[in-house]
Formats: sequence, C-alpha cells, structure tokens
Amino acid sequence: MEKNPKFRVLLYYQYVEIEEPDVFAKRHLKFCKNIGLKGRILVASEGINGTVSGTWEQTETYMNEMKKDPRFETMVFKIDESDGHAFKKMHVRHRPELVTLRLEDDINPHEITGKYLEPSEFYQAMQDEETIVLDARNDYEYDLGHFRGAIRPDIKTFRELPDWVRENKEKLEGKKILTYCTGGIRCEKFSGWLKKEGFEDVAQLHGGIVTYGKDPEVQGELWDGQCYVFDERISVPVNQKEHVIVGRDYFDGTPCERYVNCANPECNKQILCSEENEHKYMRSCTDECRVHPRNLYIQEHNLSEDEVKERIENLKHDLEPSV
Repeated sequence: MEKNPKFRVLLYYQYVEIEEPDVFAKRHLKFCKNIGLKGRILVASEGINGTVSGTWEQTETYMNEMKKDPRFETMVFKIDESDGHAFKKMHVRHRPELVTLRLEDDINPHEITGKYLEPSEFYQAMQDEETIVLDARNDYEYDLGHFRGAIRPDIKTFRELPDWVRENKEKLEGKKILTYCTGGIRCEKFSGWLKKEGFEDVAQLHGGIVTYGKDPEVQGELWDGQCYVFDERISVPVNQKEHVIVGRDYFDGTPCERYVNCANPECNKQILCSEENEHKYMRSCTDECRVHPRNLYIQEHNLSEDEVKERIENLKHDLEPSV
C-alpha cells in the first residue's frame, strides 16, 4: 500500500496594508481550496495571519504563489512536518483586527513595537536578574508550557492583557520586559502597546516560541512543557534538550499534557486531563456539567440516567475523607 504524502503545517503572518480585505478573503479562500489546503486564515486591512496544512507540494505551491505578491514577498513561513492535515476544513475570514486587542487607539507595529530579539539573544536576556519575562498568551496556553520563570497573566483572551498589565503595573515598573507568544504576531502589537504605556525597555522574541524551538543554537532550552497550537495537534514540542512537564491534571494534579474540552457544550472549558480521569469524571469540569442535559460524553457513550447517577455517587464516595 502506498504511503500518504508528507504533510506540512505553515504558520505565518504579515502586517501590510490590504485594500478591500473582504474581497481579498473570498478570493483567497477559493485559491486555497483549489490547491487543496486546509486551515484558518484571518485577513484585515492591516494584514494576514494564518495557519494552513497540506502536502509538501500543496504547501510549496502556496508559499511560492504568496511570495509572487509584492505585499508578501518578505513573509516568513514557519514550517512543521505532520502526519496529516492539522485542520478539518479551510476557512478564510475577514476581521477588523488580526489579533483582537480592541484598543481605542490601535497599535501599528510599523510605527511602534518592542525590540526584536533572536532566539540566542532572548535566551541570554532571560537570565538577567533585572529582566521580567511576560507571557503574552492566554492562561490555558501558559499552563501547558512556558519559559522557565515567566509571569502568567490571569487572562482568558488576548484583549484582557492590557487591563491585566495596568492592574499589575508594580510588577513590571523599572524592569526590562521580555514578551513572547506562539508565532510572534501578538507581541508585535503588545510590545508596542507596552512602550506606549510608558515602559521603556521592552523586547520581544522574534518569530515566537515556534522559531525558538527550531533554532539550532538554543534548541528550545529554558522552555518547559509543550507549546499550545490552535489546530488539531493541540500541542507541539519545543525544548530539544530536556522535557519538563509543567501541566497538571485538572482533577488530581498529576503531571499531564493532554487537553480536552468539557463535555458540556455551554461550558466547553479546556482542561488538562488524563484518559483515565476523562472517563472517571465524564469529561466534565463540575458536577453541574456532568448532569447537563446536553452533555456530549453521556451522548457519545450512550449512558443511561441510572448509569450517570451511579458514576456521580462513586465520585462522591471517592471524595469522602477516610476515617
């Protein structure tokens, strides 16, 4: 039997003016579908941000065609090998912003942004005692993996980050600030916003975590855990020298790097959970979610009402203190 062709995942962005982005998005969707790609691409008047997957030939065609456009000829593609598609469908959507900050006075990275640090420079800078390393991602991304000693903002979405910084300004004042994100696009704006807020010494990891992990010199050193990605893979490795698990199972606190979504679709909370605990707790983060009428785990496993009650009683028994 012939093996499947080698697949690749492309991660990329470019801040560049795009006229009629809604029209561009429709044409670009047709172009991607004709090639055979799958993925998620956002288009705005300020540029493009995408992750797509396809065979070697399909991804090569995409990159070559994109670089023929003067707007994208300098765009950097971060490439991961994959066993198959990282997405189920192909989406290209027009959005007001490439990354959602919703600032009253938007940031243009071409006008103001933090200093770019290449992986080796970032590695050295992290070890300066006067330096603060600030994760620019969401809490669930941090919980799966992060740079050693990095600050974890208590945020669920990127647009909450400016408010968090203002509320925790004392932690950052007078320090050298290093910030990082998955591929670099969030830091382009966030580091510029930090400078606009009055923080003077601000730098960002050029190319993001993905580039840091592939760098032949640093090889992902000082990164613990995995890097969260927004596709079917969920996570990718970063540190090539050692693997330190930082994720903790939502239910028992044991080391874990397996994310699932709560079975209650109205909750859909992402939780780190072992396969054993997924079944034990019916993939539900609370008792309320376990008995929710739309619980997907119950539907998938065709559990009767009595079986659900029995499982919940068993959980209560397990939680009772021993005498």
